[in-house]
Amino acid sequence: MPRHLLSAGDLSRAGAELILDTAERIDQAIAGREVRKLPTLRGRTVVNLFFEDSTRTRISFELAAKRLSADVINFSAKGSSVSKGESLKDTAWTLQAMGADAVVCRHSASGAPQQLSAWVDGHVVNAGDGTHEHPTQALLDAFTLRRHLGALDGRRIVVVGDVLHSRVARSNVLLLSTLGAQVTLVAPPTLVPVGVDAWPADVSYDLDAALTGADAVMMLRVQRERMSGAFFPTEREYSRWYGLDERRRGLLLPHSIVMHPGPMNRGMEITPGVADGVNSVIVEQVANGVTVRMAVLYLLLSGEMEVGL
Repeated sequence: MPRHLLSAGDLSRAGAELILDTAERIDQAIAGREVRKLPTLRGRTVVNLFFEDSTRTRISFELAAKRLSADVINFSAKGSSVSKGESLKDTAWTLQAMGADAVVCRHSASGAPQQLSAWVDGHVVNAGDGTHEHPTQALLDAFTLRRHLGALDGRRIVVVGDVLHSRVARSNVLLLSTLGAQVTLVAPPTLVPVGVDAWPADVSYDLDAALTGADAVMMLRVQRERMSGAFFPTEREYSRWYGLDERRRGLLLPHSIVMHPGPMNRGMEITPGVADGVNSVIVEQVANGVTVRMAVLYLLLSGEMEVGL
């Protein structure tokens, strides 16, 4: 395990599998308990430092830390000294003075968690930075994929949508390729980032062809808040060419699963019937996020490679 979790690219295959295997053991350890809580990180302090609005990720990290018996401090930029002009560096020094053992950072600026890691002694976990990366989302996606597909070697995973603005896509390409999967990115040409040829993934503009015979499809949210121009004509046009409906669902293999990191633009990226239908694991992804983040915090803060429960 690295000292910080800033990028999915920082994880070797052994490191990624260690986190996923630890998450599996944690899930088994708490499954039969009336109180789903472990004393592992009692006395440790985890700070959730969120400069961007979030529901799933913030609550997931908070619940993960509390289930490990850590003390949790939730920091929101709104209503804090940041709104008065305090810099990220000053905020980091404040957290350092308070003795934070781990800082979970979400920021609109790419590279902010990396910079933060240079200013604090505690461990830093990237919970999403700009359009850069979101490593724990990739880990929970891999955890979900392994549960349904087994080993990921040779599995065909299709990632569809707003790749240009998606930190989830970047982290998933890096992690899934490390775990042996074959990743295909599908998006309108305007939503494919420059330099994608260097990514360990194939690129296609034909969704029907990419879905045929795939083991899993991951739909990405169209991030309107990051778009300053017209990247596609209309929402209806986007849905027609890059939305997942029942017909396209039928192109997948019988065992294939449908994923989405959320929140969903229902009717645009994915129809309600597919989102709530057979082989959709979207809700399961949210539940698995807590377990995987418990494993990340446990391994970073305990310094142990085996789960002693």
